[in-house]
Amino acid sequence: MITYSASHTIRIYLAMGLLLLGSTFNLYGRADHHRVIDLQCEHLINPLGLDEHHPRLSWRMESDAKGAAQSAYKLMVATDSLKLVSNDELLWDSGKRQSPQQLVVYDGPELQPFTKYYWKVIVWDEGGEPSSPSGVSHFETGMMGIANWQGTWISDGATMHELPAGYFRKSFDLGKQIASARVYIAAAGLYELHLNGRRVGDHRLDPMYTRFDRRNLYVTYDVTALLQQGDNALGVILGNGWYNHQPLAVWNFDRAPWRARPSFCLDLRITYSDGSTETIRSDGSWRTNTGPVIRNNIYTAEHYDSRITIGDWDMPGFIDTTWKGVALRAAPSNHIVSQQLHPIRNVREIVAQSIRKVNDSVYVFDMGQNMAGVTKVTLNGESGTIVRLKHGERLYPNGRVDLSNIDVYYRPKDDSEPFQTDIVILNGEGPVEFMPRFNYKGFRYVEVSSDKAIQLKQEDLVAYFMHSDVPAKGSLNSSNTMINKLWEATNNAYLSNLFGYPTDCPQREKNGWTGDGHFAIETALYNFDGITVYEKWLADHRDEQQPNGVLPDIIPTGGWGYGTANGTDWTSTIVIIPWNLYLFYGDLKPLQDNYDNMKRYVNYVERLSPQGLTTFGRGDWVPVKSRSSLEYTSSVYYFVDATILAKVAKLLNREEDRLYYQALAAKIRQAINDKYLDSTSVSYGSGVQTELSMALYWHVVPDELRTKLAENLARRVQQDGMHLDVGVLGAKAILNALSENGQAETAYKLAVQDTYPSWGWWIANGATTLQENWDMEAERDISDNHMMFGEIGGWFFKGLGGIYPDESAPGFKNIILKPNFVSGLNDFSCSLNSPYGKIISSWQRKGKKIYYSVTIPPNASASLSIPMQRHKRVYLDGDLVQPAIQLSAGSYEFRVE
Repeated sequence: MITYSASHTIRIYLAMGLLLLGSTFNLYGRADHHRVIDLQCEHLINPLGLDEHHPRLSWRMESDAKGAAQSAYKLMVATDSLKLVSNDELLWDSGKRQSPQQLVVYDGPELQPFTKYYWKVIVWDEGGEPSSPSGVSHFETGMMGIANWQGTWISDGATMHELPAGYFRKSFDLGKQIASARVYIAAAGLYELHLNGRRVGDHRLDPMYTRFDRRNLYVTYDVTALLQQGDNALGVILGNGWYNHQPLAVWNFDRAPWRARPSFCLDLRITYSDGSTETIRSDGSWRTNTGPVIRNNIYTAEHYDSRITIGDWDMPGFIDTTWKGVALRAAPSNHIVSQQLHPIRNVREIVAQSIRKVNDSVYVFDMGQNMAGVTKVTLNGESGTIVRLKHGERLYPNGRVDLSNIDVYYRPKDDSEPFQTDIVILNGEGPVEFMPRFNYKGFRYVEVSSDKAIQLKQEDLVAYFMHSDVPAKGSLNSSNTMINKLWEATNNAYLSNLFGYPTDCPQREKNGWTGDGHFAIETALYNFDGITVYEKWLADHRDEQQPNGVLPDIIPTGGWGYGTANGTDWTSTIVIIPWNLYLFYGDLKPLQDNYDNMKRYVNYVERLSPQGLTTFGRGDWVPVKSRSSLEYTSSVYYFVDATILAKVAKLLNREEDRLYYQALAAKIRQAINDKYLDSTSVSYGSGVQTELSMALYWHVVPDELRTKLAENLARRVQQDGMHLDVGVLGAKAILNALSENGQAETAYKLAVQDTYPSWGWWIANGATTLQENWDMEAERDISDNHMMFGEIGGWFFKGLGGIYPDESAPGFKNIILKPNFVSGLNDFSCSLNSPYGKIISSWQRKGKKIYYSVTIPPNASASLSIPMQRHKRVYLDGDLVQPAIQLSAGSYEFRVE
């Protein structure tokens, strides 16, 4: 039971009242015409356990006024919410700053560990009128350094070959009234945390996967409500995760240099009502045992023996005399930092669409869509009955689950651990409910089989779509159902491949393939608020980068991927992703954090390729039929990297670097054009779709030849029967190359094509996620849930809605709007929740007229270019206007006729 003093309760109600009053009226008692909302710290809402000494603070301005803009702001920070409301004894007051900025780095007095900070904002509008203070937000610091840990790393002392998961517990007594309590827990492997019989939090697969011998993450929980005066008990279950990868596969994770039996370190820091503190920590006094989780692997599945369930093991009063002592361990690394990103969760429950009874011991469930996640099943049967839950994407003709498209890289030693198959042993004592703790799969179908007859109903099994729980940012709807289905399938594939880092597929590999990550980055950022996940993944890049600058093509890695093919077309993630985060969020930190790594990478490629052309790469992976020059495609990405690096150097005031990399980019571009451009026919290489589109999309082609090259690309697509003939590099470029250069009609026809080969062919054949191969029945590369062809999900926002960030005013401070009113599409609408608010771009065709609606959020502007045909005119509110126009914040209705 938690107790609070009367004065504490009064202060809470007083603060709530003042905050409510302050958020509705300003000091003069009148209602605001603009408000400050959506306060975030480090791109999160009220985060716990920050290690950042200078956190980023951001907000949005809300106003219905046309032209609404922020002219100034004032930030206030305090360690007491009442002092913040009364503006008394503030820790930091920025003062009134004349600036439209809505993302500001804290630069007050040094932040202290284990401290809660409250903050609010006042903004002034374009007319100099102040808003009321925002509502009070808060953030809380964590360890702020490895020296503040009190716990010791502990394990159960078993070898890395031990199969059952380790269970750990600690009893303790609290004799005083509790004001607040936080658990800080780091693990090498995965953990599930329990306190007084309850699982703590709703995260899955914590902590996130990192290069464990270089960086470990810890997670902070507010456990005040779970503690009680008197007896308490902490419990931890450890899973293998990527740390102790027992299955054998081609990626060699079983030989990772960090590999060992999982371990953890924990501090439970309690603050009492009298102001004193106490820390319950992991040490030699904990007890350990094994339990019903008899096998667990992130790559294969989980085995659970319900006959050896330990009742109340995580409760006070449990007798643990038969449990053994723990083993003390060294920390896996000396870099233990706070995990600050949207966590993995069971985001959506999906009920089975159908059940097919094959016989009394075999049932096949169809969940209706492909996904990443787990299933929860309720089982009844005799003691000792062995039940297998096989998860797959396809069915054999006889209706049984087929794994042959996804188990191709698994190298089992024997048949004791079947791929993607949970195994449950029943206890005969009533229903057994099972959901794996330390695993996820990629699947649509689940085959439940048993060695003895069991009875199952359709409602006995449900699935959970599991992924990093990133907030949705984009929305889309159109009159073409193919567009709607493709957008949904792209998002399903993206989320299925987001687990603290972007992956290629959720079943056979689960690897952070770098190319897949940057091919899909715009789709990611148009649709989801993913910056926290990508900043974590970029830290993984920094951990993995060799001193000479080279990167592996899967990140994190246990050592695989530093070969000869990990070239610019894949590992340009270190340059392309920070740049896109800057464009979409207007945040310099990703560029600042990774600038030296970008330089080392580009310098490495330059040493390999001093003449400006490089063959460092994998090429246009999984093409339809035509193959592009590896030297050409790799050199294009080399040019992209050098071009972006020069821009970043300018932003960071590195003038010498800017000049150097600008000249390098020009040299590479010239070398590409000297060898691969036929300026007479205006073609590149052998003239296939990938080669033409990459030159256009990445601005390799001379400006004066752009229009002609785009015409030739459109002609080539027509020659190919209005179908794709590209691999992953061409799929990233082709739609944009067409729609951004006057060929939007061709781009649209390609995008919604529904015969082979095309994105739509997958949908026409029942796909609910994107595929790995244009040919759904190919002999290899046939995962049914892959993201490497995922650019189309971002293209809808660009090629049809016309929403682009402006690199001269990033974060959509100024929006580039270039919609395309393509024929054959009657209406299209998309929106994006930008850092400044919702952007809406929507158009509808009525007869020969187009009605175009756009909304620009407060404190932002837009540069609109409406595509025009001969004899057409543009009207705004009945007045004739130019098709190119600058807009301030507000909603506008245009008519084109």
